[in-house]
Amino acid sequence: MAPARVLVTGAAGFIGAHLTRRLRSLGTEVHAVARAPRTSAHGEVWHVCDLRDADAVGRLFAGSRPEVVVHLASDVNGARDPGVVLSTLECNLVTAVNVLLAAREGTRVIMCGSSEEPRRGNDFAPPPSPYAMAKAAAAGYALQFHRLWGLPVTILRPTMVYGPGQWDTGKLVPYLTLALLRGEEPRLTSGAKLVDWVYVDDVVEAFVAACRERPEGMEFDVGTGTARSVRETVELLFKVAGSTREPRFGTIPDRPLDLPQIADLSGADLLGWRPQVGLEEGLRRTFDWYAEQLRSGNGTFLNADNLP
Repeated sequence: MAPARVLVTGAAGFIGAHLTRRLRSLGTEVHAVARAPRTSAHGEVWHVCDLRDADAVGRLFAGSRPEVVVHLASDVNGARDPGVVLSTLECNLVTAVNVLLAAREGTRVIMCGSSEEPRRGNDFAPPPSPYAMAKAAAAGYALQFHRLWGLPVTILRPTMVYGPGQWDTGKLVPYLTLALLRGEEPRLTSGAKLVDWVYVDDVVEAFVAACRERPEGMEFDVGTGTARSVRETVELLFKVAGSTREPRFGTIPDRPLDLPQIADLSGADLLGWRPQVGLEEGLRRTFDWYAEQLRSGNGTFLNADNLP
């Protein structure tokens, strides 16, 4: 059974919108958090809160009284730029610590980490970006809260998530999908990076499983465990789109210090979860969704009512 009352931070984001809808379908009372007012699409209760403000977070928890908080709110910016250090520190570490502090009064915490944190799946490589460093520090605090004060914490680290409703159209799959649909020439790296693509519905089910189970003080990768090069993925999406063109790789430089992002699924059975959607099927569903959005004239690509 899903918990009766769940607080979802970052509920207006890509994973958060899908998770909110899924939890509501299970009968869960969902309290959704965003930085700007939102309209309820599935009966969720929206709260506006700046999670960088510890007092505001305390009031949020006091008002919503969640059994579980799924902390998804994040500034996902993998730039290798000193200009993002402070923003990623505040939005990924300070917010997480504020949530952990507010949760000490009896709330279970499910945290969303990064596959670029040091972990078994990448041989504990150091974080390659300020974003990954902040997420690693947040995970360290979460586990310390568990060890010192018994806070029930579970950390899930999705690999490369894709699917319908991904608002950041600078990410590879929506960017390439829209370029193909519009007849534009996509700008591509060499495509050498190895990635573990995981469909958003599978990621959502992993978070639902974590809400149902109680694997406290543990960390789990969420992916397929299969390495696919970006080049191979691009070629597959060209095939799904029915394009007869050849992708032009190497028109933009590769990002420095990129790590392979492959899930280690050795603990997945403890979570009670396994991925179900293969890459070609997931890309086909995603391509079809964006095609329908363009046909319907919806340019925002983030409308919870339109999620499949």
